[in-house]
Amino acid sequence: MTKSLPPQSLPASLAATSGPTRRNILRAAGLGGLVLGSSSLLAACGGSDTATGGATTGGGGGGGSVKFGVNEARGSGPAFTRLEAMANTYAEETGTEVSLNAVDHNTFQESINTYLQGTPDDVFTWFAGFRMAQFAENGLLADLSDVWPIEGLGDAFREASTAPDGNQYFVPVSYYPWAVFYRKSVFADNGWTVPESYDDFTALMSDMQGAGITPFAFAAKDAWAPMGTFDILNMRLNGFDFHMALTRGEEAWDSPQVKTVFETWRDLLPFHQEDPLGRTWQEAATAMGNGECGMYLLGSFVVDGVDPEVASDLDFFTFPELDAAIGSDALDAPIDGFCVAAGGQDVDAGKAMAAWLGTAAAADAANSAAEAPFIAANDGASTDSYSELQKKSVEVVQQAGSIAQFLDRDTNADLANTVIAPAIGEFLQNPDDIDTILTSIADQARSILG
Repeated sequence: MTKSLPPQSLPASLAATSGPTRRNILRAAGLGGLVLGSSSLLAACGGSDTATGGATTGGGGGGGSVKFGVNEARGSGPAFTRLEAMANTYAEETGTEVSLNAVDHNTFQESINTYLQGTPDDVFTWFAGFRMAQFAENGLLADLSDVWPIEGLGDAFREASTAPDGNQYFVPVSYYPWAVFYRKSVFADNGWTVPESYDDFTALMSDMQGAGITPFAFAAKDAWAPMGTFDILNMRLNGFDFHMALTRGEEAWDSPQVKTVFETWRDLLPFHQEDPLGRTWQEAATAMGNGECGMYLLGSFVVDGVDPEVASDLDFFTFPELDAAIGSDALDAPIDGFCVAAGGQDVDAGKAMAAWLGTAAAADAANSAAEAPFIAANDGASTDSYSELQKKSVEVVQQAGSIAQFLDRDTNADLANTVIAPAIGEFLQNPDDIDTILTSIADQARSILG
């Protein structure tokens, strides 16, 4: 069985923020009875299913029941299939009854504060970074220090799971880079090559327009999606350190540096699909897949939004250099995983399942069930089902000089959801109103971050 690359093969500069003032350096990485009538908002929005295991066969809860909240709607694609497979396998291996509460991604993310303060599921899908640490500091997450170490998850992933108090509140399961994706056949048919400079890049976009192809697929109905464009432009123009300082409130949103980012973005908008606020990322992926658009800046989960035959035709390159003094070795590579709610009905059952979800067996169960596997965090997981795209993704993360989690994971949740997301939406509608938009973000950021 082929194994994934060991954690120590990834760059020492792979970084994740786990709290408002602390940066962690990643030195590695690179279902029971139906529960009805929950008063939590997410339970009301989601659909519950159950899996019932047989006799306990090792590792985990050893009977009993656990509630599992996931941020993918039933039938939404490979991401849900992977989570469901993990729930089913855990139930079978441990004899635990698992109630699966499936909620669409946007509703889950936007309602997480209410969810955790209500009657949350025991274990739930979440992210590394500031967003995890913020909930930990507010007492909404259970301390998972007693489930660490987890075999196959090295010190780097443990560090990414650690809040400023030094305790772990997170179990990683996968990670993925953001890059510029394209169809190899479309590039080949048109004689296009991967750009090596920004001049090459702009020439490529002009050629695409001349061929009647919109250079970039683009979506903003999912409010988080355009944040990826901001991240890469800010890291290319101002550098990784400035970007992370901005997320922590140590740099101002109305600074000349941030204004330059939005001015550059405004100049690039004519190369993007129009009216992005009414388009989901899946719809944008479809536009790239059918050749309507030539490229798409997104995470490698883009494969979940296209047909398998299209996925096998995908390749990617990292966004080109904009400033030679800064280079192009920084990128977003978020880590997904699981937390246990402090307010869940059975914290111990949640911890047992969370510990299992971080294992190689859990990753293998997920990837063997879905058409599109994820890149497993656990270094003992099989890579037999990895596509060439995923193997390349691992290499790109290894070669990166600096890595951010993602704007809405690296900064305060209230700032990201209630200020930055709508401000970006306003910018996309009124791209010439940069000064007013940035002044508003800056004023509210100072209020929220202090």
